[in-house]
Amino acid sequence: MDSGSAEIVVDCGVFQIYSDGRVERFAGMETVPAGFDADTGVTSKDVVIDAKTSVATRLYLPAIHTAPSSPQSDDNDSNSATAKLPILVVFHGGFFVMGSPADPDFHRYMNSLVASARVVAVSVGYRLAPEHPLPAAYEDSWTALNWAVSGAADPWLSAHGDPGRVFVAGGSAGANIAHNMAIAAGVSGLHAAEQPPPPRVEGVLLLHPSFAGEQRMEEEEDGFWQANKRRWEAIFPGARDGLDDPRINPMAAGAPSLAKLVGERLLVCTASEDPRAPRGRAYCEAVRASGWRGKVEWFESQDEGHAFFVSGHGSPEAVALMDRVVAFIAGH
Repeated sequence: MDSGSAEIVVDCGVFQIYSDGRVERFAGMETVPAGFDADTGVTSKDVVIDAKTSVATRLYLPAIHTAPSSPQSDDNDSNSATAKLPILVVFHGGFFVMGSPADPDFHRYMNSLVASARVVAVSVGYRLAPEHPLPAAYEDSWTALNWAVSGAADPWLSAHGDPGRVFVAGGSAGANIAHNMAIAAGVSGLHAAEQPPPPRVEGVLLLHPSFAGEQRMEEEEDGFWQANKRRWEAIFPGARDGLDDPRINPMAAGAPSLAKLVGERLLVCTASEDPRAPRGRAYCEAVRASGWRGKVEWFESQDEGHAFFVSGHGSPEAVALMDRVVAFIAGH
């Protein structure tokens, strides 16, 4: 792309945003098609949920055993044809600027997670900044979350998903979105399902969440904090109070109380070498201090950086993190 006379205002290495609002992306936009994954037995498909905005989701379904039950079968067997599976609504990362459910590494991660956790997953493809400045991604994600728990969104969800066991999750920027969806659901409630039971969020899962604030934390690197500030200004020009907008700083004065988070359990995962980790740890402590009624859990991977569980899928630390996520969904 010809940059002309426009100045680069944000340079993250993997993308550049210019002063005239244009963007060049150098990674994170590769895609793979949905379909059957032979390694995991998971099948996926893409579903457009809003024709006006072209917002779509990628649905994932683990192998379903449809053999008829025998008299000796356990009625609670999670592999039976009649058993309902938890619904996992997931938001991908990418600085709000890049990525999609079809990203090869993220698609691979989702196949593995769905097979291991035995969930019906809804991977949300929200509109990207700066072409669609925030809050577009939040609006799309709220639409997708309510669509997923409506009870009649898609045959896979209606036949196999349990809207009474919903998990809201995301990685990096997607974890930021997941937090904001959990706050919105706690404050205003999810849209009522067309068929009973009503939707119920059981847990919220934040993997390497992206938070920031106008006041740099002592543990935060100055260069990282400055880059966050420039990027936020470029992708959300209408933000209230800059980095103290509650959507990026959930601990800011005037932010909705963290006690309003929806769900019964919260798992926040950080990585020791991720510059976002201090904010993730502080968020955990703030939720605990808020009087939230649920159980707060924190898990930190050692000697690993940001979002390693996607790019380094299959490494010992990635496997350990996957095991922790699967256990959380199972309620262990």
